[in-house]
Amino acid sequence: MKWITRERVKVDRVACPWLIRKFIDPQAEFLFVPADQVLPEAHRLGAIPYDVPGVEFGHHGKECSFDALVKKHGLDQDPAMSLLSRIVNGADTDNSLWNQPESAGLKALAEGFRHLGFKDDLALNRAEWIVYDALYAYCQEEVRRGWPTTSV
Repeated sequence: MKWITRERVKVDRVACPWLIRKFIDPQAEFLFVPADQVLPEAHRLGAIPYDVPGVEFGHHGKECSFDALVKKHGLDQDPAMSLLSRIVNGADTDNSLWNQPESAGLKALAEGFRHLGFKDDLALNRAEWIVYDALYAYCQEEVRRGWPTTSV
């Protein structure tokens, strides 16, 4: 499958491709274009648009595109993925849905990656995916230790 979104990626447009490649479609291709070209190019190329207004895998209320993908593909049955989704959501939004403390760190890392001089959005994605591997491992360990607790 081909997936398409806006160029100049931030949190959600890195987290979504990581999720897609890792859990949904290991052979997925990603395209990054100017915002006003996402939907026309998606139609022309038969690509799935994400993280743009008015699409299935976009923001809905306080939920981000990552949340939409997690839910659609039943990945929310994995408690570690649910925790990761909260972290991504908070980093990509105002963090008022879950007030997840780890989100501030992810937001800072994502911004830092944007300033490392990668040649394009795909190169930035590939470099940053290790962060999501590490975060998912962290979430798995948190679940092993008892997350969610009764205070959540």
